[in-house]
Amino acid sequence: MPLTNRVELSQHLASNGDSRRLTGHLARPAGPGPWPGVVVLHEAFGVDDVMLRQTGRLAEAGYLALMPDLFTDGGPRRCLIPTMRAMLSGRGRAFDDVAAARDELAGHPDCTGRIGVIGFCMGGSFALLAAGRGLFDAASVNYARLPRDLDGAVAGACPVVAGYGGRDRTLKGAAVRLEAALDRAGVVHDVKEYPEAGHSFLNDAENAPPPLRTISRIAGVGPHPESAADAWRRIEAFFQRHLGG
Repeated sequence: MPLTNRVELSQHLASNGDSRRLTGHLARPAGPGPWPGVVVLHEAFGVDDVMLRQTGRLAEAGYLALMPDLFTDGGPRRCLIPTMRAMLSGRGRAFDDVAAARDELAGHPDCTGRIGVIGFCMGGSFALLAAGRGLFDAASVNYARLPRDLDGAVAGACPVVAGYGGRDRTLKGAAVRLEAALDRAGVVHDVKEYPEAGHSFLNDAENAPPPLRTISRIAGVGPHPESAADAWRRIEAFFQRHLGG
């Protein structure tokens, strides 16, 4: 697995609306570049070993992968609620951080300029909203909460590949609704619901804080390797088609 190094996104300042000293984690493929880029957007638990391995996996697949820490300015305890509010409202500092990460990749000498975005849980919701903002060439949306104005959010979106768990009771019917909206918008897409999977099924290990793990297991949250293997095949094929690599 490629090493994922912590970096400071030094090109962007708080005056532009993003975090004061936005940091992230960059993973690069082996061998010579340039490569397409992918912005990786983490779950609500923040940057952890599971999310770092997801970033490394994208690099292993041939992408210059950058995961911005959306909780840079204060950590999860201070930043989670404002970040979730940004996700629900469609505006706020977190969106500026996502754009800053995209710009960082676009200006990187080892990036081809073709850039996608992938998000998980909370990050999936940001990826879905970012897909319609003209920033990315492809988006991977995984168990994302859908915005209230779904049709408005996906109008003019880049190609979208999405995965949901059929046992995810918090997002019942989301896959069907998202696919219908993308159909109406004429957006190229690949949406699939996995009947045996729950929320966060793409994770390779439990990552909820220990006090929440029993609740997570009861709710069916966590890895489902069989579904994850198929979902990753779809994501990599979709990115290959729309980003290269």
